Amino acid sequence: MNITLLANKDVASCLALNYLFKGLQQHRLTVFLSSRVGSKPLPAALQQLKFVEQDLFTQLLFPRLGKRSAGDYELLGFEQLADALAGRLQELNGINQGEGLERFKASDPDLVLSIRYGVILKQAPLTIPRHGVLNLHSGRLPDYKGVMATFWALLRGESEIGTSLHFIDDPSIDTGPIVASSSLSIDNRHSYLWHVLSLYEQGCANMLDAVARLDAGTELQAAEQKPGGNYFSFPTESDLQLFAQRGWLLWSPEEIGSLVDRFLIAP
Repeated sequence: MNITLLANKDVASCLALNYLFKGLQQHRLTVFLSSRVGSKPLPAALQQLKFVEQDLFTQLLFPRLGKRSAGDYELLGFEQLADALAGRLQELNGINQGEGLERFKASDPDLVLSIRYGVILKQAPLTIPRHGVLNLHSGRLPDYKGVMATFWALLRGESEIGTSLHFIDDPSIDTGPIVASSSLSIDNRHSYLWHVLSLYEQGCANMLDAVARLDAGTELQAAEQKPGGNYFSFPTESDLQLFAQRGWLLWSPEEIGSLVDRFLIAP
């Protein structure tokens, strides 16, 4: 199949791409990256988190990794993944119209996979892939629609977090039928970002399983979401203060150091 993968230029998306890369090598894979998620001014703590998730890796670490192949190190950066994909990894933000839509069309997707993509897909791109668009949402649907679902689950005292693999049928957010889900027990020894990143291994495994079933000619069974649910936006300063008061960190230097090692140390 021709598979077009939509992701964001951040370390979580890069981690997900690494999990997916080997399992998609029999297909023709094109990757488009958005450069951001949202455009509203963020509280200082979220600006710092954004630096850790994005700039620290995409501007400081990844450009310094040099030439390497899959297997040389546990994880590849975006530049190395682009080399492995023969250049079929590019930035694309204006996917819904004009030149951006034409670039998306030119990838000729049978199936679109979406992970953390920063642009809401309108009807024009949604009608192109014959197998539709599958989105991996890092939250349980419909209870945790929107952004930073893991943050809100931790703040609300949940015992588990999870992912939801669902179809995107229209431009509404996180509402499509669910194909698969995963769960992860919350561990209060670790940060918000650790929990987010830990979701993607099983979530991506569910995505690869869905791709394999479609490639074998099996129709995916998807369940409509139950009515209701909750939609969350970015936390406010008071939300972040309450999060910290309850003992949670957004990220920790030790965890970031361990993640950096996975890009630097050969297995």
